Amino acid sequence: MDSRKMRKIFEERLAKPGRKFIYDRDKEDLRIEHEASGKGITVSIGGIVAKWHERKEAAIEEAIYYIEEGLEAMAGERPIEGEMKKVFPIIRSASFPTEPEEGNPFLFDEHTAETRIYYAYDMGNTYRLIDKRLLQKEGWDPGQIREVAMFNVRSLPIPLKEDKVAGNIFYFINTNDGYDASRILNKGFLVEMQTKIAGTMALAVPHQDVLIIADIRNDTGYDVLAQMAMGFFAAGKTPVTALSFLFENGELEPIFILGKNRSQK
Repeated sequence: MDSRKMRKIFEERLAKPGRKFIYDRDKEDLRIEHEASGKGITVSIGGIVAKWHERKEAAIEEAIYYIEEGLEAMAGERPIEGEMKKVFPIIRSASFPTEPEEGNPFLFDEHTAETRIYYAYDMGNTYRLIDKRLLQKEGWDPGQIREVAMFNVRSLPIPLKEDKVAGNIFYFINTNDGYDASRILNKGFLVEMQTKIAGTMALAVPHQDVLIIADIRNDTGYDVLAQMAMGFFAAGKTPVTALSFLFENGELEPIFILGKNRSQK
C-alpha cells in the first residue's frame, strides 16, 4: 500500500455530490470539503498508510468513519426534530476528534484513559454527534443533555448471550442498535452483573456494537478475553479499543493482557 493507492481509496469511498477533494502532494494531505460552505476535513494520507501496515483494513474503516461523521456534523443538512428521548451517549476511542471543525467542539466527557463519552441525537438510521453549534441552535443545556442521555441509556434493554470457554464465562451484548458499547455507562447494570461474577469481572468495548463482560476464573480467561477483544476490534466498523478493563470498586481500569500475565495501565 502506498499514498497513491490510499488516496484513491479515500476519494472513491468519500465521493458524494457537493464534495470536492484537494490534495497536497508535498505533505500527502487530502482535504475533503463541502463545495457550498468551504468547510471540510484534512487527513494525512501518509499517516493512514503507516496505520494500514499495522492494522490493515481496520485503519481505513476507522478513518473513513471519523471523516464521514465529521462531514455530516458540518453539513447540518438533517433537521433536528423530536424529544430528549432520542439523545444518547456513545463511546469512542480517546483518539477520536474533539471537534469537527475549528471553534465548534463536540460535547464530550472523559471516561477512561482509552475511551471518551460523546453525545448524539438519534435520527433513525444514523445519528448526529452533538456539538457546540447544535447546542446553541436548539437551545440545549449541556448539563441537561448529559443527564437525559444517561437516563436514556439506562432504559435500553440488555439482552445477554452467554458462552463458556476454558472454565470462564463470557457475556455478550450485541443488539446492533448503535448503543451496545454505551451500555458500559449503565453502572447499575455493571454492579448487578458483579453480583453474578464468581471470579474477576472484566469488560471490553472493542467496537461500537458490542460489549463483552467476562467472569475470569483462571489465567486462560485473560488470554481468551484479549483475543476476543482484538478480533472484534479488527472487524468492527467503528473500533473503540482493543484493551480490556477491570471493574473494581465501581470503577473501570484499563489493563494490558500479555500471555498469562496482566498488568494495569
